[in-house]
Amino acid sequence: MAVQTKERVQIDTDLVMELRECSFYYGGFRAVADVSLPIYQNKTTAFIGPSGCGKSTVLRGINRMLDLVDGARVEGEIIYRGKNLYDQEVDPVEVRRRIGMVFQKPNPFPKSIYDNVAYGPRLLGIKRKGVLDEIVERSLRGASLWDEVSGNLNKSGLALSGGQQQRLCIARAIAVEPDVILMDEPCSALDPIATQRIEELIWQLQREYTIVIVTHNMQQAQRASDFTAFYNIRKTVENGHEVRWGELVEYDDTDKVFDSPAQQETADYIAGRFG
Repeated sequence: MAVQTKERVQIDTDLVMELRECSFYYGGFRAVADVSLPIYQNKTTAFIGPSGCGKSTVLRGINRMLDLVDGARVEGEIIYRGKNLYDQEVDPVEVRRRIGMVFQKPNPFPKSIYDNVAYGPRLLGIKRKGVLDEIVERSLRGASLWDEVSGNLNKSGLALSGGQQQRLCIARAIAVEPDVILMDEPCSALDPIATQRIEELIWQLQREYTIVIVTHNMQQAQRASDFTAFYNIRKTVENGHEVRWGELVEYDDTDKVFDSPAQQETADYIAGRFG
């Protein structure tokens, strides 16, 4: 199926990354087929679609976290700043520094708030306390958490509320000054108030970062993103067994995807007529 995309000349922003005919495999199983889409600087791109369509797999492929899964591989090209991220000479650790990840469930380290944020910079060789202090404050301010925790930075990150823990994880991600931030359903474990805080934070963060977010929440995608990619599940029967894989159906400006989608199956999913 042809994927509906915006003509690039209509978009007044820079291209940070481009997925070119990417397929994502676990062993011999192709989990997601032929994904091609652009990701633009200082914009938020949402991945939407039903469970099992491969949204999170694509996200993990972008910053080479699939390298950590036995048998997983990516075919095609992910071009970041003019370089294929899967070229042999590319260091996956450096990829993950430049393209950070925030996960579905908040996962602070069992350390103090300060040490959570300082963890990445210390790994990069930053030891001077004054420099670390500046990074910690800047990162916590960037994650809209500083005012709530500045008086008690020695408190365990695990003692914070769920929403605060997720913002701490965002602070930890931006402490190493990434270029792109990937968020895999960052609000699914949070209450509505904490979710609103994260959505507001996404708009603040995209002034400095490029963001890709996976979400099952249609309203969240509509509120928080500039561009939306809709994935869906494909099915076939092979040797008497059903085989499923994910496919990118449509990519465009978020308002267009939600108000006048090019594909009927996109319209059906958004309207809740899926399945």
